Amino acid sequence: MGVQGLTGFVEERGAFFTELRVRDTKLVIDGSSLYHRLCFASAVDFRRGGDYGPFAAAVRDFFGSLRACRVAPFVVLDGGRGADDRKLPTLRGRAAERLRAAHGLSRGDGGCLVPLLTREAFVQALGRLGVPFVQCFAEADREIAGLANRWGCPVLSLDSDFCVFDLAAGYCPLSHFQWQSVCAGEGAQGCYVPARCFSAEKFCRHFSQLNRSLLPLFAVLNGNDYLDLAALEAFFSRVRLPRGGAAGKGGKHVRLQGLLNWLAQFAEPSEAVDNVLKYLKKHRREEIRELLCSSMEDYTPSDVNLEDFFQNGKYECEAARKADLPQWVVDALAKGKLAPFISDALILRSTFLHVQVENMQRPSAHSTALPIRQVIYGLLLKVSQNTEAASPSKQTNELPVVCEFDRLQKTLKKTFVQAASLPTDFCDDHFPLDKLMEVPMSCRQMLLLETLGVKMSFLESIPSHLQLPVAVTCYWICCSEPKVKLHQLKALLLMIVSGELQRITNDPDPTAERAEDDSIAYNEFLKWKEKKLQNKDFDLDAAHSFCQWQCCLQMGLYLNQLLCTPLSEPDLTGLYNGTLVHRLYQELKSTPSVENLFTSSPKMTQLYQVLLNKVES
Repeated sequence: MGVQGLTGFVEERGAFFTELRVRDTKLVIDGSSLYHRLCFASAVDFRRGGDYGPFAAAVRDFFGSLRACRVAPFVVLDGGRGADDRKLPTLRGRAAERLRAAHGLSRGDGGCLVPLLTREAFVQALGRLGVPFVQCFAEADREIAGLANRWGCPVLSLDSDFCVFDLAAGYCPLSHFQWQSVCAGEGAQGCYVPARCFSAEKFCRHFSQLNRSLLPLFAVLNGNDYLDLAALEAFFSRVRLPRGGAAGKGGKHVRLQGLLNWLAQFAEPSEAVDNVLKYLKKHRREEIRELLCSSMEDYTPSDVNLEDFFQNGKYECEAARKADLPQWVVDALAKGKLAPFISDALILRSTFLHVQVENMQRPSAHSTALPIRQVIYGLLLKVSQNTEAASPSKQTNELPVVCEFDRLQKTLKKTFVQAASLPTDFCDDHFPLDKLMEVPMSCRQMLLLETLGVKMSFLESIPSHLQLPVAVTCYWICCSEPKVKLHQLKALLLMIVSGELQRITNDPDPTAERAEDDSIAYNEFLKWKEKKLQNKDFDLDAAHSFCQWQCCLQMGLYLNQLLCTPLSEPDLTGLYNGTLVHRLYQELKSTPSVENLFTSSPKMTQLYQVLLNKVES
């Protein structure tokens, strides 16, 4: 994320920071940076699909530290790719990197990979903690900068683009934000989080008093997420940069420093742009000028009024107006009630499916959930079936097509997928996307359950917050290829029951009833877990099967959200623990009695039996 090589350069020098004590202030937080940072800090195992419980605990502790220092956090998340889709080449590159990391992990190499449902678990945790957040319509950087400047407070992120924005109260990198080491303050001032703030002033002074207004041009010339350097290679091959010149030996930082020193001779951006263009062929100059100027605009804070959203719940931006989306969709996106996947499918007819640590010889784990995605596409695109849309299918009488980026063995491939034709009562004119909210709940619930292949009568004996996961599990059993093994199913259900047991044992609600036998069962379970989780066996085929379940759960969640939650949304915290489900699977193969893990609690034993009987039937 951000300007190529800049984070490394700034970190190596260390001289461009000032010490900061963060307390008694608003703080605008880049949500994407934060959940990546907390995910990597809280995870010990990236091979088994993620442990959302420890991740949610890290999120809770982080905001607990801020509260102790009287810091008011406002989290701003990236939305979809935006109608111009300018970052597509960068996103394809990142998806390919993710694929390489997943392949390495599947073979036992080290590495990190954000588990599939991390973003959803983060949004749920923010909601539970009452932390104000917004999901922008597209990339969040400019809106983060706009809000921080409006309030005169710092930005917390891990994105070197914020070194380039002109921020009134500066940019605090998450790498220097010591929220786990809160310091007791002197006297009445109270405790604070020790942090460091990037000083653009010190940075510019270091490069011959470089004019700060030239930093956006530096970012664009040096290469960022929007502009590839290929167009400017002619400039770099011909210009003589101070201090060691072009790329040559000495790597990225030599060129980066040379470029900053070269820019320091100019008073303002337009003069510098004219001098860049001198090195290019005449017929390309105007095109490159336009490209440079529009790319520099990415570093001007946005005029979207996020303060209005945080005060009145109203999110308005030009791009959303131009996209002409139903108002309820715009509102649901801003409140994080719909995922960016939905806006990408709706606006671009194109989606990315994130790879997991799966068996690369098999079809992608996402292929299991394809019928659910086709129903999502059918609901979203029915509204524009008769419009000229930017898709491979221009014939209006055909079903719309969506381009999916997914894994084919070890490479990223795009596939064109046809939207599902919806059941007749969903094809009536009274059922366009903008009227979806008005459709009777029973109809919306029926479409969800028909897609997952279950009936409501079947789910009635299941606790409401587990109905969606159980329906998804039934779908997984029917649609997975190769077929789900019984030990895999039992391991998954035992894991869900353990999450339930943890939830009722640790429920902070003082009015909640706690049975003694539940506490005993929970303590016995913790002892068992402590002993058994040391085992590091890894079964790639079982991992592939559990990845398929997560893919089905993700799309089940998205379809449920799009249909305005006809079933309760399950809490992901206790729903999936990859380390545990793999351990249970290994144990069940050798010690079937592990099925009796919760015998001390009649309630949990009964829940497990109900789930198993339902799903097996």
